[in-house]
Amino acid sequence: MDAISITLVFLVFAVVMFIWEKIPLSITAMVVAIGLNITGILTPKEVFNGFVDSNVLLFMAMFIVGAAFFETGVAAYVGSLVTKFAKTERMLLVAVMGITGILSGFLSNTGTAAVLIPVVIGIANSSGLKITKLLMPLSMAAAMGGNLSLIGAPGNMIAQSNLESILHMKFGFFDYGIIGLPVLIIGILFFTTIGFKLLPNQSSRTPDSTYEQINDYSDVPMWKKWIASIVLIATIIGMIFEDYIGIKLYITAWIGALVLVATGVINETQAVKSIDMKTILLFVGSLALASSLVKTGAGTLIATTIINTMGTNPDPFIMMTVLFLITAILTNVMSNTAACALMVPIAISLSAQIGADPKAVLVAIVIGSSCAYATPIGMPANTMVYNVAGYSFMDYIKAGGPLVIVSIIVSLVLLPIFFPFYP
Repeated sequence: MDAISITLVFLVFAVVMFIWEKIPLSITAMVVAIGLNITGILTPKEVFNGFVDSNVLLFMAMFIVGAAFFETGVAAYVGSLVTKFAKTERMLLVAVMGITGILSGFLSNTGTAAVLIPVVIGIANSSGLKITKLLMPLSMAAAMGGNLSLIGAPGNMIAQSNLESILHMKFGFFDYGIIGLPVLIIGILFFTTIGFKLLPNQSSRTPDSTYEQINDYSDVPMWKKWIASIVLIATIIGMIFEDYIGIKLYITAWIGALVLVATGVINETQAVKSIDMKTILLFVGSLALASSLVKTGAGTLIATTIINTMGTNPDPFIMMTVLFLITAILTNVMSNTAACALMVPIAISLSAQIGADPKAVLVAIVIGSSCAYATPIGMPANTMVYNVAGYSFMDYIKAGGPLVIVSIIVSLVLLPIFFPFYP
């Protein structure tokens, strides 16, 4: 059996086991990763490279920052302020998704989700609302908000750099937002209406205990609360101005985490316990699978096989629709950044083949790569809330699957209007 066939077998195995969920997702992901090494597809370094991935390092640090923000009682206090204005789950959901989406347009969407998770849990705990109704919409709003600007998500810059280097064209700072903003608005409306009923009322599994509520915070010294708040705010500001200060997101997050431990806001044991290894293992294993899809060419084979069915001179709208659908499917089983990187060169090549403006197709690829709503492995934010809220794989399919369809419909209606194929 050749490398592509082996990789596809592991992909099918992973999808089946993720849906079946007879063993934890993190274990399934690592079984796949180790299997890819045993079969010679990936080297040991490639299998475990995810442990030093910037997103994983960001996760680890933000677990610590989030734990301090929560355990000092600051999250509960912020939650009590917000709930004075948002009295119901639906009102709170609008506020959470709106804030998350807007911040994600200008800040790392993963970083935004990591920062807001403890805040939202504090809100839920202080108001008696269900975190299962709030955290999945939060992670999905982070993905949708990433399409509001050129800098919101890595895939946005991948499309920009390819367009600029190959065709000497470029997108404006808010070009993606022409489609991204309506998708975010419709996404919020979806979860406050039909989608709200699709979200689980209670945890399908035992939730992670990292953010368990402390009932009485009166014995927490005020100086700890101030430092926890200042560190969180400083971390956010550092992430926003990453390009100006020249410090990577995960380094900024680790500076914050180390300050919290060094000053005694939380101790070393609390910091280590706050790092959710189930999330880390799930992400590392998923990265290994994504790497194998790229390395062996299996991902390209999947994409080109479907594209070849369109013939040598496809209709631009059909071509864009097919590319959008392929990207949306791929992004739910591999990294959304990897899915975008895989599809962008194909999209540019096909656009050139029929003489169409590639911008419409590239925006479709970018939006499609953010539609990682149907699984907990499509994007980092999904993986983070998966364990914290105790979701199951099927919870994502039930609530996120319809959102994928809604996003595709909205995008396909708007793309030809704002990005004509032959301007």
